[in-house]
Amino acid sequence: MTELRDDPTEVTVVASSTPFVGKVWNIRRDELDYNGASIVREYMDHTGAVAVLALDEDDRVLLIKQYRHPVRVRDWEIPAGLLDLDGESALTAAQRELAEEADLTAARWDVLGEFYTSPGGSDEAIRIYLARDLAPAPETFARDAEEADIEVRWASLDEVVDAILDRRVQNPSLVVGALAAHAARARDWSTLAPADTPWDRRPRPIRDAAAEAAAP
Repeated sequence: MTELRDDPTEVTVVASSTPFVGKVWNIRRDELDYNGASIVREYMDHTGAVAVLALDEDDRVLLIKQYRHPVRVRDWEIPAGLLDLDGESALTAAQRELAEEADLTAARWDVLGEFYTSPGGSDEAIRIYLARDLAPAPETFARDAEEADIEVRWASLDEVVDAILDRRVQNPSLVVGALAAHAARARDWSTLAPADTPWDRRPRPIRDAAAEAAAP
C-alpha cells in the first residue's frame, strides 16, 4: 500500500481571466481540460499566509481576539498575516507578524503544519510556525482597523484543544495549529520541521490583472 499523500496534478488550462480585482485578492476564472471534458472553475487567487502558534515555557498559547467581518465574529486566533511583500520569506513574514500583532520575538522557530484553507474555492495555503523561547519585542507597533482593539490572552494548550473540541473556537489556523501542537507534543516534538524547510505548496504571487489585460 502506498504512503498516504496528496497528489499534485498538472492540468491544461485553456483560458484564464480575472473577472474581479480586489484590494487583497482577486477572483480567477479558469477553463481547463480534465478527464476529457472542458470545465470552468472560479476561485480566489490568493497570495497565501503564515500563522504563528507561540508557546511559552508553561505550554501556554498566545491568543488574540479580533473582529472578522465576513462571519460577524470577534474570534480567537493566533497571529497571522499575508505573504504580500515581494521577496519576503515565509519565516520572516511570521516573525514580523508575531512582533506586529503580539509585541513578541522568539528565539526558536519550527514548521508546525501547513494547510489549504478552502481548496475547492481558493488557492490560499497557510504555513503555521511554532515559536518558542519568547521575549518582548524591542518596539511596539501601532494598530488600526480590526487590529485596533485586539484582545490578548494566554491559555494552556490543553484548554485551547478543549475549546476546539467543544466547538467554542473555530478559527482554522488556531484549530489546525493547536491540534497539530497537541499531537506533536505527545510525540516529543519529533514531527516538527526546520523553519527554513522549502514550501512546495506556497501559492504563486497573485497575477497582475491590469498587465494581463494590456498584453497583446
